Amino acid sequence: MEPNTRSTGRLPAAFLTPGSSSFMDFLGAHSPEMLPGNRKLPEGVVEAPHGTTIVAATFPGGVVLAGDRRATMGNMIAQRDIEKVFPADEYSAVGIAGTAGLAVEMVKLFQLELEHFEKVEGATLSLEGKANRLSTMIRSNLGMAMQGLAVVPLFAGYDEAKEKGRIFSYDVTGGRSEEHGYAATGSGSIFARGSMKKLYRPDLTEEQATTLVVQALYDAADDDSATGGPDLYRHIYPIVTVITDEGFRRLSDDESQELARTVTNRRLEQPDGPRAALL
Repeated sequence: MEPNTRSTGRLPAAFLTPGSSSFMDFLGAHSPEMLPGNRKLPEGVVEAPHGTTIVAATFPGGVVLAGDRRATMGNMIAQRDIEKVFPADEYSAVGIAGTAGLAVEMVKLFQLELEHFEKVEGATLSLEGKANRLSTMIRSNLGMAMQGLAVVPLFAGYDEAKEKGRIFSYDVTGGRSEEHGYAATGSGSIFARGSMKKLYRPDLTEEQATTLVVQALYDAADDDSATGGPDLYRHIYPIVTVITDEGFRRLSDDESQELARTVTNRRLEQPDGPRAALL
C-alpha cells in the first residue's frame, strides 16, 4: 500500500519520475481527466461567451499583437472589458478568439507547457516549436469545436534565431500557417485584414505598427457588431502588446488611451479611416 503523500508532506512519485518534457504528456499520463480534450462533450450547442477580433503586424525588429475588449454570447454583449491577449513566455504571446472560457484555459495550459519544457530541458523551445505545441493543443479541442465551442488563437513572437517578429494563425483542427506582414482572426477578422492590407508596409516603425493594429480593430468594430471599438466613456481601450528582442511588453493604460484617442480623433475628420494611395 502506497503511503499517503499528503500526510507526509512528500511529492507523489509521479513528480519525481523522469519523463517527457511535455507538461501535456505528463498530465495525460497521470490526470488525463484534466485535459480539455478528454472531458465529456455537451449535448447540442452550448451558449458561451465568445471573444472576437485579434490582429497582429510585424515591423523591423519585432511584432505587435492586439485585441478588442468585447465578448459576446449570441446577440448579447457578455462582457465589455475582457482581456484576450496574453504573454506565452518572455518572447511570445497569444491572442484568443472563440469560446472565451476554453481559450483562457488553453492559454494557461500553454504557458505551463512552455515553462515545464524549459525547466526539464534547461532551454527554451524555438518559436517554431512553440507554434507546433499550440497546434497540438488546438487539435485536442476538436471535439468541443464540433459542438460550437471552438478556440482559434493567433500566436506571435520574436524569433531570436532569425532576429525578427513572426506570426502564426490556426484553424479549428490545429492546422498552422505562418502569416507574413499581418494577420487577423475572429469574427471581425475579414474587416481588420482588409484594413491592414491597404495600410501595411514592411518598413513600419513600432509606433506606426501599434497605430495600424488599432486602426484595424476600429474598422472591424465599425462593421462587425461582435467587435468592440475604443470605449472613450468607460475608458476601455484595445489591449496592445509589443514583442522585440527585449521581450514582451504590454502598452500601459495611459499609452493605450493616448493611442485610441489619437485614432478616434482622426476619425472625426475621416470617418472611414486613413486612405491608401491609388498608385
